[in-house]
Amino acid sequence: MLSIITVNFRQLDVTLELIKSLIQFAPKESEWIVVDNGSQKDISALLERMDSRVKVITSEENLGFAGGNNLGINEAKGDFLYFINNDTIVTKSSFQPLLDSMQDEKVGMVCPKIQYYYTPNTIQYSGFTEINPFTGRNRVIGEREQDKGQYDNVKKTYFGHGAAMMVRRKVIDEVGGIPETFFLYYEEMDWCKKIRKAGYQIQYNGKAMILHKESITVGKLSPLKEFYMTRNRILFMYRNYSIIYFIGFFLFFMMLSFPKRYFFLLNKDKKLNSALKAGLFSALLYLFNKSMAQPKDGLKYA
Repeated sequence: MLSIITVNFRQLDVTLELIKSLIQFAPKESEWIVVDNGSQKDISALLERMDSRVKVITSEENLGFAGGNNLGINEAKGDFLYFINNDTIVTKSSFQPLLDSMQDEKVGMVCPKIQYYYTPNTIQYSGFTEINPFTGRNRVIGEREQDKGQYDNVKKTYFGHGAAMMVRRKVIDEVGGIPETFFLYYEEMDWCKKIRKAGYQIQYNGKAMILHKESITVGKLSPLKEFYMTRNRILFMYRNYSIIYFIGFFLFFMMLSFPKRYFFLLNKDKKLNSALKAGLFSALLYLFNKSMAQPKDGLKYA
């Protein structure tokens, strides 16, 4: 059986649109787990009335992307777990090609091609390059290109995309759930590293496709995104690379990346600049004493 897991955070209308697309295209032999993260009101009755395959799990606390999905993992009964953002819309091809990929026992995770919902036939994701250990950067293959079928192939890739990733249950039992250290951003990258170290492949299957309303969740520029992208980039490099590589990366980050970003945001919004500095401070706290400073209440999901 296939378990489809999504996390809702105060975006009921967005989640309803996803459920409607699941009703149209999801396999009959599937369960749909909606984790209502940081719930302010009970939405379970409304969603569960839409289809018998819907099951709502309520968390009064906002557990973030990783924690919310891990709640779903604990309830899932499927051999394959398909994690999809609530701001996605599934299509006719969003399922079977990925299930076909999972017939290969070496595949631990497989991801579909992702197109931007609001710009038809424009690619958001068709695989990732490896991360440069000195800069901490990599590249999304095909991003912003017009989809002319050039990425309709099936291939190994270095990282999956958190908006849509199917993972074998056996792999989760072996390596554990999504790392919750990150709360938001980079957690799927860290997870992919663990899956690859366990000997499994991360695969991209361009025969499958899903649509993503990327800007709805947190926006292109937001204090929330700035904080976690800054902090978690440093944490990811620290957790996954040797001390030599990390020192090289950190020097690059402090001498080039951080100042460049700082002056760019200086002309944009003071809140963004404050979030950037707070993210760096939080990362340094983690590096020196393993404590984790979360944003102030006004920043979290700002």
